[in-house]
Amino acid sequence: MSPKDIAAAMTGQLTQGPSGRLEAFLPSPMVQNHAAFIERLEDGTLVSLWFGGTLEGKSDISIFGSTLAPGAEAWSAPVRLSDDPERSEQNPLLAHNGLGWQLFHTAQPAGNQDECLLRAREITLTSGRIGGGEPRILDLPHGCFIRGRFVRRKDGAWMMPIFRCVSRPGQRWTGSHDTAAVGISHDNGQTWTLEEIPGSIGSVHMTIVPLDGDRMVAFYRRRQSDFVHRSVSEDGGVTWSAPEPTDVPNNNSSINVVRLTDGHLAMVCNPTSAATSSDRRASLYDEIEEGDDRPDASGGCKPIWGVPRAPLSLCISTDEGRTFPLRRIIDDSPGTCLSNNSEDGRNKELSYPYLLEGDDGAIHVAYTYFRRAIKYVQLPKGWIYGEEA
Repeated sequence: MSPKDIAAAMTGQLTQGPSGRLEAFLPSPMVQNHAAFIERLEDGTLVSLWFGGTLEGKSDISIFGSTLAPGAEAWSAPVRLSDDPERSEQNPLLAHNGLGWQLFHTAQPAGNQDECLLRAREITLTSGRIGGGEPRILDLPHGCFIRGRFVRRKDGAWMMPIFRCVSRPGQRWTGSHDTAAVGISHDNGQTWTLEEIPGSIGSVHMTIVPLDGDRMVAFYRRRQSDFVHRSVSEDGGVTWSAPEPTDVPNNNSSINVVRLTDGHLAMVCNPTSAATSSDRRASLYDEIEEGDDRPDASGGCKPIWGVPRAPLSLCISTDEGRTFPLRRIIDDSPGTCLSNNSEDGRNKELSYPYLLEGDDGAIHVAYTYFRRAIKYVQLPKGWIYGEEA
């Protein structure tokens, strides 16, 4: 599809796709839409969040949201939920603190992820329309980024999966020193402390999945573009092992993992890596770095950018995420991501997916489509096992 074709399809209308699936391109007034999140509220309403503007890192990037009420035939008109004219606001997610839903997101100047702030605000849903309150800044160091769902620790503390975009004085952020950490709150998100994950340089976008008893596993995107990595907690999230590779390739792009009602783990991702493609770009923000004369950060790991972000696949593990032998393609394209531009047709990525399982066993997925739109797909129960109608 061309950017013009995609724009014409961005109505939010649900349509019947192959194998019994439902599909929609979420409505947005912005030419760039990226980093989808999806969650189900208590009444069954689905909420999708993303960031939109002209180009990732630009100060016109804001958080948007849309809803799909139970039985509705289309996603609602989008609502802008943030608007900082000085910072690029990115990576939104919702979390419930026991009193109500809160929106959390990042806010950075240009491509300087090491100068990012984290913000939170109360969320309301009135007549199917999502709304946001006044923002507050979280008391965590600059450079803390988020992407994964919050989880309760064994002792009741709130765990916020974080990746640290570590600043190097006088040098430009490249991702070379990024590590994983967990934000810990004992007062439902009012105050936070930070706990590092050992041996995690290059392991980012931590996604925590509770298992049985006190066991938890976490999965990571890799700056090195090699494999999805995994770590384990045996004490309910208090301590974590160092990340180790799974059998799923990773292209230095986002993943998402949930535990299904049958006990299996489901991961949505692009199972490609630097070993499967020679495509490379200088950095994530090379299109907006003009005028920044600082040298790139030295040392650390060697991030690899530009590996194609496709196909988009659903992968299943029956051994707590050590391996994911069952893989099925949700959507496919060339995956080209050597440019973040969403208007000239060069970008073909299918990326940054999020998923959840419905009460009826259907799998709901939201993801970036060519940087132009957020696409939603509902996969019928049993689709991953080949049982769809």
